[in-house]
Amino acid sequence: MALTTTASRLPLHVKARWETYPNSDVKRFPVPDDKVPWSMSWPDYAPVEYTNPKVLAGPVWADPEIRGPKAVKMKFNRVDGIINRRSHMKPDYDTPNGVPRNPCGRTGITGRGELGKWGPNHAADPLVTRWKRDDNGQEQIDPKTKKKILQFIAICRKDSGEWAIPGGMVDAGETVSVTLRREFGEEAMNSLDAPKKDQKKIEKAVKDLFKHGIEVYRGYVDDPRNTDNCWMETIAVNFHDGTGNSVGKFALHAGDDAGAVQWTDISASLKLFASHESFIEKVAIRLDAHW
Repeated sequence: MALTTTASRLPLHVKARWETYPNSDVKRFPVPDDKVPWSMSWPDYAPVEYTNPKVLAGPVWADPEIRGPKAVKMKFNRVDGIINRRSHMKPDYDTPNGVPRNPCGRTGITGRGELGKWGPNHAADPLVTRWKRDDNGQEQIDPKTKKKILQFIAICRKDSGEWAIPGGMVDAGETVSVTLRREFGEEAMNSLDAPKKDQKKIEKAVKDLFKHGIEVYRGYVDDPRNTDNCWMETIAVNFHDGTGNSVGKFALHAGDDAGAVQWTDISASLKLFASHESFIEKVAIRLDAHW
């Protein structure tokens, strides 16, 4: 079942224009709001070229170079072998001189930064929620909005220290449904390190809960790692444990890329990584919860 909210119009990215590129001292070429769209002529635009050395080293998850004498040809806007180079957004993204161009506009940086793929880098974000309850198991109501308070599982990212949804990259040839279960287990439930008996219980609970997800968003992510030539896209899916008797009752343990993990109250005051706040708001609206 899916109630999909696709990015119907291209957003004005903000975090993708932050002055300093993540995990580096690299400063972006400043891009004012009115110069973000490629349709706006800007002869003086001089973006900084930057690709992290770990990407240039050629790990399995990174593309080879597509510019210069050692350029490798790739099939953009389609499935290229086992790599999905299609965007969730329409129309297809442009590839001037054979290099993908960010459909949401200028970012002040060219190259790949910390991202492995030219063009869209696909992720999946599982939004696991439950109703906040008191010690007696009663659902909690916000005194102002008179609506039930929703909680979601949040992780603290080790790389940036920001709170986020426990998602991750879709591996080449992998389906989104597999990525959602894997990333949630690795980042939020730490199932990789749990004792065997607990691991089986966790995997069964996650498997059962993840049979009934509702897709709430697919499209571009305003991510600080984006560049003019590569960007993050995601599919965000809500898995709601309405009774609190499934994943909602398990102890939380951080793993993989997570520094900490906790059930977090959902409200308009949330400050999260990338575009995650907007995904959470869509879930609150869908479940008619406090926001």
